[in-house]
Amino acid sequence: MKSSLPVMASIYALLVFIWATTPLAIVWSVQEVHPMWVLIIRYFGASVIALFLLKLMRDPLPFDSTSLKSYVAGSLNLIGAQLFIYLAANYLTSGLMALIFGFSPLIAGLIGHVILKTQRLIWLQWVGMAIAVSGLTFVFADSADSKINPLGVVLMLISMVSYISSIFWVKQINAPLKPMSQATGSLIVSALGSLLIIPFIWQHFPTAMPGGRAMIGFIFTMIMSSIVAMLCYFWLIKRLNASTVSLSNVMTPVIALVLGATLNNEHISPNAFFGIVVVMFGIVMYFWKEWREQYFSKLR
Repeated sequence: MKSSLPVMASIYALLVFIWATTPLAIVWSVQEVHPMWVLIIRYFGASVIALFLLKLMRDPLPFDSTSLKSYVAGSLNLIGAQLFIYLAANYLTSGLMALIFGFSPLIAGLIGHVILKTQRLIWLQWVGMAIAVSGLTFVFADSADSKINPLGVVLMLISMVSYISSIFWVKQINAPLKPMSQATGSLIVSALGSLLIIPFIWQHFPTAMPGGRAMIGFIFTMIMSSIVAMLCYFWLIKRLNASTVSLSNVMTPVIALVLGATLNNEHISPNAFFGIVVVMFGIVMYFWKEWREQYFSKLR
């Protein structure tokens, strides 16, 4: 299952871009509709679109035990992580949420290296991850609220654990599924799982069509965040280490900050700019081993 470095880098970059743009799209989509209803409609709509694409591509949607386990594992990165992110938004600032989630590469690397013994990190990767996380901390140091709500931190930690668990679980199951089949199955499981929320939010049922900006955000999260990003995600986790995939969560908030400054005229402080440089330096250090190995393998 080898892929060229340019193809892998392009898909990785697309995934990071979508995840970096998704926070703004979510903010727009929940301005007029309850967040949990947005989540439910998003997953049901995305499931319908994914089933249509699956039929168009003539890919199978197997329901054997291994495939079903893989769908459930993948859904942890959808309904699991996203649900707790939405809940945590009531207690933490967006910068603090991104900061906490940015620690997932380090935790994923620790789990893979220390507990599961599925990968071996060299000292350069350890230093790179530490520098990247330190830079992320610097980026959000000015905007983070000093009054940290413990419940919000717990919810974000649950979200982060759901995300990391999804990566390891899907890789451990290693079902012979095409990315579109995996994404569609996980979306269907997430949509069905979201039905359990309805009794708690029925009183917030949307009764009017949202405005244009909310619809743009809603359509973006339904198609790009739920389908295209999941295709990229499942394609990558079959080819890269879990900590490498989750490192995208270090880049995502930084890129989101740059997009906000470019598209919404948001001010980037000197401290934030310095933090971005530090994060990118750490990312280069972390990936240097893989880049060097792939480069020399092409020369042989």
